[in-house]
Amino acid sequence: MDCLRILIADDHPLVRKGLRSVLGSVPEFEVVGEAASGREAAERAVAMQPDVVLMDLQMPGGSGIEATREIM
Repeated sequence: MDCLRILIADDHPLVRKGLRSVLGSVPEFEVVGEAASGREAAERAVAMQPDVVLMDLQMPGGSGIEATREIM
């Protein structure tokens, strides 16, 4: 079975670190990247093609809502 590839997008480093730690402990999950802004999240989602993006809705540099629209 393939791993579920996850991109974490949040402007708080501690939140990203915590999510990476929790998700990394699940063998079926692979955290493929992180982003600290909406713009960065959209760019990395296009480049990395994750299965799931965990998106903070309120981030600097483009909100999570704007980034989600761009990814879609």
